[in-house]
Order: sequence, then structure tokens, then C-alpha cells
Amino acid sequence: MTVTALQDVPAVGQQAPDFTLPSTSGEKVTLSGLRGKPVLIAFFPLAFSGTCTAELCEMRDDHDQFAERGVTVLPISVDSTYSLKEYKAKHGMHVDLLSDFKREVSRLYGVLLEEPFFANRAYFLIDRDGIIRWEHVEAVPSQRREDAVILAAIDRLI
Repeated sequence: MTVTALQDVPAVGQQAPDFTLPSTSGEKVTLSGLRGKPVLIAFFPLAFSGTCTAELCEMRDDHDQFAERGVTVLPISVDSTYSLKEYKAKHGMHVDLLSDFKREVSRLYGVLLEEPFFANRAYFLIDRDGIIRWEHVEAVPSQRREDAVILAAIDRLI
């Protein structure tokens, strides 16, 4: 499966497209409301799948490394908040997961795969001013970046 997005992926140096999504806390999260601190948006295809679970459990295990750098991690999938709540509880995740059930944010960031109708795995590192400073979209959803790669990108930013 190769990536075929309807829209272009926002480029490094551009303002990150703003959005508001429901989270597993029951609250809505608005990207622009997080200005003043770096944010890592991590699109993942589907909860309860093998690669996604490995990826998010590694982020859970490395939570302190992200927190020490002052980075807010926003994992986003097309799953419902109900599924994401179960997923978060089952794996003891520290951060809230965001539901892009209507696929609007996945489209906005150019990472929605139309045929399977879920987001490709992709990462966007956004600085304190809301500017994209690093992005990576996987060639196929079954691939993922190790946290070491993401943390190195964060260290270059801050």
C-alpha cells in the first residue's frame, strides 16, 4: 500500500493547520491552544493493531523523555473516542489520544489513505509558535519511526 493523499502534506516552515478534536479525557483539544510549547502530532492508523501498539507503548515508556523536553504528544487516529479510551486503559498510556473519526484532520494534513480510509503513520513536530519544524510521513502505514529518531528531531528544535 502506497501513500496517496488528496491534499499536500504541510511543509516544514509552514504554520501548522489548526484543529479541534475530542480526546480520551472527554475534553476537546485545540492545537492553537497549545502555543507556547512544542507539540508532536503523531498520526497512527488504527488502535489495537500491532505496529500502532508497539509505537504507542514505546512512546508511553519514553513519556518522561518527551516531558523533560516540554513536548506535548498528541496521538491521533480515526478510531472513536470509545475505542481509544479502551486502548489507552489497556496499555496504561499517559497521554490522551485524539479521535479524528470524521477524518477531517487526516485530510487537512494530507495523510488520509482513501482506500483503507484511515490515516497513514505520520509525525509533525510543531514549535512554540505553531510552525512545523520537522515532519515525516511513512511510505507505508506498517512502518514507524523509533522514538530515538523523534527525540533527536526534538533536540534539534529546542
